[in-house]
Amino acid sequence: MKPLLALSRLIDTVNRWVGAIIIWFVLAAVLISAGNAVMRKAFNVGSNAYLELQWYLFAAVFLLGAGYTFLRNAHVRIDFISTRLSPRARNWVDILGIVVFLMPLCLILITLSWPLIVNAWVSGEMSQNAGGLVRWPVYFLLPAGMALLLAQSLSELIKRVAFLRGTGQDSIPEEHDPVAAALIAQPARDERRG
Repeated sequence: MKPLLALSRLIDTVNRWVGAIIIWFVLAAVLISAGNAVMRKAFNVGSNAYLELQWYLFAAVFLLGAGYTFLRNAHVRIDFISTRLSPRARNWVDILGIVVFLMPLCLILITLSWPLIVNAWVSGEMSQNAGGLVRWPVYFLLPAGMALLLAQSLSELIKRVAFLRGTGQDSIPEEHDPVAAALIAQPARDERRG
């Protein structure tokens, strides 16, 4: 299990680095957007290339950040159900979700998107907008993001199995989001009052 846990730590490190880099993509997208808006309003000069670059950066944040999001346990989870489960049950539910749903989805998306990238590369596909950008880099974000998410799902699977075997820590936090808990509990309080 130790070599697998070492692989898990390596994958986690890669996704932490990607997460640290894509944070700057958000800033770049905001600056490009603001600069393009100022140029349009102040000088009546705009650029479709800057607009598309902003879209590309936005796509990169969400697609390349999927693995980092999973690493940080910031993905969508049904907290009001998972907090009621034992740590072992939570880990079994995660293992099932990773193996049955997440990994196959990543593999399907990588497989289906690759021909699109190759076709765009070979044909030199460009945006239909005047002054637009070449398309293959934005198409490449999908399989790259899914590869990072697939790798992180492998890492999380290793951690879940290690916990169940008693050779690792529980990587699923037991605490729940107090804001989400308050939102969930609010309708029940309103019904008791009404």
